[in-house]
Amino acid sequence: MTERTRLGYGLIGLILLLLLGLMVWLANLPPRPTAPAGEAPTAPARLESLAGLNGEPPVHRALNIQDWRTAEGARVLFVEARQLPMFDLRLTFAAGSSQDGDTPGLALLTNAMLNEGVPGKDATAIAEGFESLGAQFGNGSYRDMAIASLRSLSDPAKREPALALFGEVLGRPDFPADALARIKNQLQAGFEMRKQSPGKLASLELNRQLFGVHPYAHPSDGDTESIAPISRERLQAFHASAYTAANAVIALVGDLSRSEAEAMAASISAALPKGPALARPADPMPPRPGLQHIEYPSQQTHLMLAQLGIARDDPDYAALYLGNQILGGGGFGARLMEEVREKRGLTYGIYSGFTPMQVRGPFMINLQTRADYSQGTLELVQKLVREFIAEGPTEKELKDAKRELIGSFPLSTASNADIVGQLGAIGFYNLPLNHLELFLQQVQALSVGQVKAAMARHIDPNGFVVVSAGPTVEQKPLPPPTTPAERPAAMPEH
Repeated sequence: MTERTRLGYGLIGLILLLLLGLMVWLANLPPRPTAPAGEAPTAPARLESLAGLNGEPPVHRALNIQDWRTAEGARVLFVEARQLPMFDLRLTFAAGSSQDGDTPGLALLTNAMLNEGVPGKDATAIAEGFESLGAQFGNGSYRDMAIASLRSLSDPAKREPALALFGEVLGRPDFPADALARIKNQLQAGFEMRKQSPGKLASLELNRQLFGVHPYAHPSDGDTESIAPISRERLQAFHASAYTAANAVIALVGDLSRSEAEAMAASISAALPKGPALARPADPMPPRPGLQHIEYPSQQTHLMLAQLGIARDDPDYAALYLGNQILGGGGFGARLMEEVREKRGLTYGIYSGFTPMQVRGPFMINLQTRADYSQGTLELVQKLVREFIAEGPTEKELKDAKRELIGSFPLSTASNADIVGQLGAIGFYNLPLNHLELFLQQVQALSVGQVKAAMARHIDPNGFVVVSAGPTVEQKPLPPPTTPAERPAAMPEH
């Protein structure tokens, strides 16, 4: 008998022993419990189809939002969530770039410097302090708002020191000179890089054309001329006026009681500067429609179309959200994607969307296409918008958009981090506490006529500001549309 044969027999014997052991183990398992007499046995869990919901929304986390104000004037929104031994805290300040005044980039630079140093601690000590407690600090600055966030364990032994350090960072940043110089250099490097991006250049020009002299017109991160002269004293002054408790919304979600949440909110509120809330920006003036071209050596042309849209608290928000999903916000199922990419192959992607803000933000359509097709593509997009405004969505488009939105809606409150973001928006834009439920109810009740009317009220097909960035080349006629090939229903036979 060869060595290979002996190994083969040995392997077969080992497999037989394993099978015998498995049979003995199964024979000795306790019997499965049976249903008591008169009761039906429990059916195994199975996946459910969205079709079985009959238009009703899937179950999502019901939010019991508690709302109060601190002694210093900060609004607090709190949701108790005991599933995990942690909490998420987010402060939203009306301290975005719309408050920059004559110094674009001031708000962003102030926010970026918050965790660079406090009395007795540099940036490294702050980072190590949060890390040693298993806590995470976050911050960011946008057009309307600036945020600062903390995620930590709810155990008081971890929670209290993390909260104390968070209060120092928000209430007593000292804006050290070396960190200020470093971050300015990083911003200046970014300004040089964006000169090489036709899409970024088009976006900056679009905001200038759309908003004119309004604070939304300038870039949130400023520019070379505005950032360079910003001093430590200027940052301190902006922090003292914009990071006050009265200018803040405190959102809190996690493993906390109401009394613990009140104590935490009071502690953070007291650590902030004292002062009034800042005034919201004025409404922007409607722009003059027209086309601006940026000459840029490339194979592709960036096309951006925009006009003023809505503020976040506009009563047509739900109808416009759903209408835009059908027009261009819903990915491959949207009309613009179907007509411009799928049928004609003119772009890899085209997207439209409203950006509601404190006051009227933009409604925008953007895409890239071949430079020699840019004029025809622009005309096609404008034609598709005119048709959608004139005719509205079809019943099928509306039904499909509702089903997709309803199916994805539970994701908006799937985690504590999702919920704290929703609370911040509800408080900042002064929306009703049951905003999420109202939004879903409004979407379900919308008819084709209501969506069509809302889109017609807020979108003028002839009112677009258009910016293109690319080379000036001879234009070609667009290829004719084709019907996209249907995918096979099953694997082909060979």
